[in-house]
Amino acid sequence: MFTGLIEGIGKVKAADRAGRDMNLSISPYFDMTDCHVGDSISVNGVCLTATAIQAGFFSVFVSAESLSRSTLGSIRHGDEVNLERALRLTDRLGGHIVSGHVDGIGKIIHMSQVQRSWLIRVEIDRTLSKYTIEKGSIALDGISLTINRCEDIFFEVNIIPETAAKTTLLKKKTGDLLNIETDIIAKYIEKLIMKDKASSGIDMKMLEAFGFGEGIK
Repeated sequence: MFTGLIEGIGKVKAADRAGRDMNLSISPYFDMTDCHVGDSISVNGVCLTATAIQAGFFSVFVSAESLSRSTLGSIRHGDEVNLERALRLTDRLGGHIVSGHVDGIGKIIHMSQVQRSWLIRVEIDRTLSKYTIEKGSIALDGISLTINRCEDIFFEVNIIPETAAKTTLLKKKTGDLLNIETDIIAKYIEKLIMKDKASSGIDMKMLEAFGFGEGIK
């Protein structure tokens, strides 16, 4: 479990294919010496397991499933990635609940500077856009962000200077792809409704009364 508050950036030292899988070695720009083999680490929003910890870098295994659902399949030596270690029970949950299980890929279709911040518009598949809601949460390459505006095929987020300084987002350009994880709570609500409307006692009328209807239409 993660918060989407990126701890820092790392550089890919090696991205070696092993059949349909991949082994990644990453050198973090910040102290990660407390990590151990078996720990979960979010790499661009993908929850991966540390397979080796050595001085100056760590290694993770990326399965064919993770490669098929994320942008990690196109990662190369020298690329920079967003990193976050797993949430501890004593930590503040400053972002939102992020599982590290990527739902799909989005494409940047517009970037512009607004005062000291940046506006980024991301194209998204309709199967995922139903989980987006204005002022709701979303994770882009593992970064917890607030949705400013959303339509059927895109949403917009605002990148403040602090986020820009600690992540790789402003190193992206129009046309680049991002890993997307939507709000897990919306997906659970949808399943409850679709699986058993009658026995659950939950319907659209009740959800709309509590302000949840817009995000799951």
